Amino acid sequence: MLSIGAFAQIGQVTHRMLRHWDTAGLLVPAHVDEFSGYRSYDPSQLERLHRIVALRQLGFGLEDVSSILHQGVDAGRIAALLRIRRAEVEKEHQIAAGRLVDVERRLLLIEKEKHMSQIEIIEKSLPAVRLAARRAVVADQPAVAGIVGPAFDAIAKIISDQCGALATPIAQYETIEAGLQITTGYAYNGPARDGFEIVELPAAEVAVCGVHLGSMEHIAESWQAIHSEIFARGLVHSGPCRELYVRAISKDQSDWVTELQQPVLRS
Repeated sequence: MLSIGAFAQIGQVTHRMLRHWDTAGLLVPAHVDEFSGYRSYDPSQLERLHRIVALRQLGFGLEDVSSILHQGVDAGRIAALLRIRRAEVEKEHQIAAGRLVDVERRLLLIEKEKHMSQIEIIEKSLPAVRLAARRAVVADQPAVAGIVGPAFDAIAKIISDQCGALATPIAQYETIEAGLQITTGYAYNGPARDGFEIVELPAAEVAVCGVHLGSMEHIAESWQAIHSEIFARGLVHSGPCRELYVRAISKDQSDWVTELQQPVLRS
């Protein structure tokens, strides 16, 4: 019999990992002392240990590893799982390659051009949002301010009696043939009421996002930085952009915090 220390050393795994696999039923010790709880392993169990390690190194989760071990090694099943894992690794590689390009580009800007972006831009997913909203179409950008604020105020008067209803104000902007369609509203889980419509904003798997601080007067510059970054990363727009008004209290807008969100696809 091999002590847990010797078994772990030969298999090049930790004691903690062996205990975890024991709890999960993947690799149960050949013997456990009933008084001390000390684990011992039979040398023949090294083959099972190696199989678990090999499957984990391929990226299989414990559930898949358990299934493979309990159902036996079937070539067709292993091949199917490996195809799934291959697709996952390819996606991970694509993301990592994109990050490498981003790092190299940032280094170039700093080292060669002595320049840094005015806002920090990240990629993340956006959840689906159900809005209590109003919609309007404007012919040009200057008319936006006269639509968004009053729309928020009107909806707030209707739903402010519901706890937390005004916590997440969002505006979505979509260019259509007639002009710019603005959807203004609050994340809302209550019933429909007169004075607004329920609008479902779909989830976005990937969105390029940045935080604009201060007045809306200069928000176009932050949006320009977002669009430039999308182009630089080889991404393409995949739907209307959104603005999440994290803080929008002061009249002079000096302390406003707005997250800019642009859903994208990898080209």
